[in-house]
Amino acid sequence: MSDLTKDSDRIMSAAGSSLRVQREGGRRKSIGKGSAEIKAQHLMRKVKRIVLAIGAIVVAAMVAGLIVDGIGFLGVMLAFLAIVAATVGFAAFPKIKVPKRAELTKGSAAQLVGRTELWLEAQRPALPPPAVTLVDQIGVQLDALGLQLQTVDQEHPAAREVRKLVGEHLPEMVDSYRKVPANLRTEKRAGATPDEQLTQGLGNISKEIDSVTRQLADGALDDLAIKNRYLDYKYGETPDALPDQSGADNLGEN
Repeated sequence: MSDLTKDSDRIMSAAGSSLRVQREGGRRKSIGKGSAEIKAQHLMRKVKRIVLAIGAIVVAAMVAGLIVDGIGFLGVMLAFLAIVAATVGFAAFPKIKVPKRAELTKGSAAQLVGRTELWLEAQRPALPPPAVTLVDQIGVQLDALGLQLQTVDQEHPAAREVRKLVGEHLPEMVDSYRKVPANLRTEKRAGATPDEQLTQGLGNISKEIDSVTRQLADGALDDLAIKNRYLDYKYGETPDALPDQSGADNLGEN
């Protein structure tokens, strides 16, 4: 039974290493923190299932050993094989579900960002290299934008614009590109190839995301400036502008 416990520990250690890799973005780097977090949560659920399965198998083996006065070498091997099968099975299934286009705009701003990043990652293998670079850049931009949107009313014009831009226009563009046969994606049509059109379109979306982010940042900076002016008006000069107290102390002594 001690060998069975040691094997279980080794399996759990491997599962823990896999979880740490996933938290860092997975073996295939995530394009943003939102999608990396979704992957980490998915893997955590897998690890919990593995832990429960191993615990159930070990307890069952111990109970069987108490009833029949030891399960013997064959019993230990069967229990070990059951642990391996449960670990492999729960590690492989269920696979993480890539969101559908209709699901991208549902939920909070954070969910919008995470789902869109995960959806974009699934599209990367079909995109030309310049477009993949832009997708990675958009992932970083979405992380920053998502943090700002968490403090903004979901009905705010900027929030609605982002949902339309990220949840509708962006996936529509990628889907339209993927419908073009691979052998036609490098042929020029209306002055540009589909590869070039996609890259240009993603570049425009990246610029618009940056513009919205700056608009929201300007609002936060304005709020900060107003608060600073209010404090300056209420409490007077800042400490840096106050007279030197050491000089006042010397005058008092004289």
